[in-house]
Amino acid sequence: MQDLAFDVSLQSFNTFGIASRARRYLRVTDARQLAELARDPALAALPRLVLGGGSNVLLGDSVEALVLHMGLPGSEIVGQTPDATLVRAGAGENWHAFVLFTLAQGLGGLENLSLIPGTVGASPIQNIGAYGAEIKDVFHSLTAFDFASGATRTMTAADCRFGYRDSIFKHPEGKDLVVLDVTFALPRAWAPNLRYAELAQALAADGILEPTPRQVSDAVIAIRRRKLPDPAEIGNAGSFFKNPVVSGEHCARLLDSWPDLVHHRQPDGSEKLAAGWLIDRCGWKGKSLGRAGVYPKQALVLVNNGGASGEEVMALARAIQHDVQARFGVLLEPEPVMV
Repeated sequence: MQDLAFDVSLQSFNTFGIASRARRYLRVTDARQLAELARDPALAALPRLVLGGGSNVLLGDSVEALVLHMGLPGSEIVGQTPDATLVRAGAGENWHAFVLFTLAQGLGGLENLSLIPGTVGASPIQNIGAYGAEIKDVFHSLTAFDFASGATRTMTAADCRFGYRDSIFKHPEGKDLVVLDVTFALPRAWAPNLRYAELAQALAADGILEPTPRQVSDAVIAIRRRKLPDPAEIGNAGSFFKNPVVSGEHCARLLDSWPDLVHHRQPDGSEKLAAGWLIDRCGWKGKSLGRAGVYPKQALVLVNNGGASGEEVMALARAIQHDVQARFGVLLEPEPVMV
């Protein structure tokens, strides 16, 4: 295949800055490249790693799978419904740049998800969320290439089976699907989502009582920049662990010993705990293990202090998991995909 490259460094293609190398690498800028790949029996049979912005992945020293680095471009308004404006973006578009594009069109709906690193194509895979919002809240549909059939298909929210930081693409049933573009339904009757207390407080502190989408976005950006490290300055993948969900009974037992436990009751009676709080109480904030460490300002973020390997980051993650489970009886689940 003409565009296929070999022994390619992935260090600049993952936000952890891991010095990994891909045995085979394809930069995908046209869906026809995937169709050509599917027609080659030898290449189609290879295991695949779909890579976007590399912001939700932890790589090893070498990646044996065929790396499909998604670079499909484009952002445009594609239609209207009675309730929403439909906006589509290619899988390779930078997520934050796309959010800013929608705001520039006067459209709200994605502002709470400002400054999340990565690409548009990765957003439904992870069902990215922040500050009280998730992709599924404004998702309309996506186009995916299906290696099993060699054809493209349109998928609805039901097809994607969204869950908390989850979708069909992270399960065996979705292993042959590669996201090509995503369409969002942004509400015409927009109202600010201020369910996240810190966001509401930040706007109120600035005297903004009826914020615009842009003002909500600016507040989110300010909070994220204050709390989270810039991957361009220190390697990281943002929040490394999911916030664990436990039974109401388990949470009640924990509150008996730790009254300041950060928890949020869910509609089914379960409780979502703040993983960062659990890690902090185990004494890990600001500490390092080898060349990997926990960010001093946010215990939920693991960082590459310089030259760390993927295995060093995983060793740190396993040590944190062990301590949190030993103290609280809670197993933390990593967010990034381990390769």
